[in-house]
Amino acid sequence: MNKRKLIDNTLKAGIWFSAIFTVGILFWIIGYIVINGIGEIDLKFLTTMPSGEKGGILPMIVSTIYIVLLSILISTPIGVCAAIYLVEYAKQGKLVRFIRFATESLAGIPSIIFGLFGMIFFVETLKLGWSLLSGAVTLSIMVLPTIIRTTEEAFKSVPNSYREGSLALGTSKLRTIIKVVLPSAISGIITAVILSIGRVVGETAAVYLTAGMTPRIPGSIMESGRTLSVHLYLLAKEGISFKKAYATATILIIIIIIINFSANRIALKFKKAR
Repeated sequence: MNKRKLIDNTLKAGIWFSAIFTVGILFWIIGYIVINGIGEIDLKFLTTMPSGEKGGILPMIVSTIYIVLLSILISTPIGVCAAIYLVEYAKQGKLVRFIRFATESLAGIPSIIFGLFGMIFFVETLKLGWSLLSGAVTLSIMVLPTIIRTTEEAFKSVPNSYREGSLALGTSKLRTIIKVVLPSAISGIITAVILSIGRVVGETAAVYLTAGMTPRIPGSIMESGRTLSVHLYLLAKEGISFKKAYATATILIIIIIIINFSANRIALKFKKAR
C-alpha cells in the first residue's frame, strides 16, 4: 500500500512539475521579450512609417490585421463545412479515411512549401501578384487542417441526444446542425480559430513569398504589404536594430493576446445566448 501511494505521489509530482515547467517557459519567453522591447514602444513607434533604425511599425500592424482577417474569413467557413460533412454526413469508409489522411498530410507540409506553391500558383499563374490576397489564400490553406480537426472533435463532443431530440420534433437534419450542433460546438470552433490566428500571425516564409515585404500601408488587398513577423525577421536577420525587433515582438504578442481575449469573449456571449 505504501509503495502504491509512493508511486501515486511521484506521478502527481511529475505532472505538477511538467505543468509548472511548461507555464514557466511561456512566462520566461514572454517576459524576456517584453522586458527588452517595452522601452522602445511609444506613440511614435506605433504611428509612423519605418526607416532603418528609426521610424515605426504602423504599416506592419495594418498589414498583419488585414492578412489575419482575410485568412480567417476564407478558411473558417471551408474548414467548418468540411468538419460538418465528415461528422454529420459522411459514412465511415475509404473516402473519409482518405480525407483525414489528406488533412493530416497537409498539416505536416513545411510552411516554405506553402510559400513556394502560393508564389507559383497565386502570384504567377493566377496573376494576383505580390498582394495581401495571395498571402491570405496561401495561409488559409495552411490553417485548414487545424480548423477541420479541431472543429471535428468539437462536433463529436456534442451528445447524440441533442440531435435525436431535434430530429424527433420534426426538424430537418440541416436545421438541426445549424440550430443545435453548431451552437453547442461553438467553443471548439472558436478554439480552432484562435489556433489558426496564432499560426497566421507568426508565419514568415509563406508570407514574404506571397504577400511581399513592402513597408507601406496597403491601399487594398491587391497590394503588397509587410506583416509584423516578416518585419521582425528582417530587423533581426539584417541586424538593423535588435531593440526594435524586441519591440515589434512585444507588439505581436499584445495583438495575439487581444485577439485571443476577444475570441473567448465572443464564444462566451454565444454560450450565454443559447
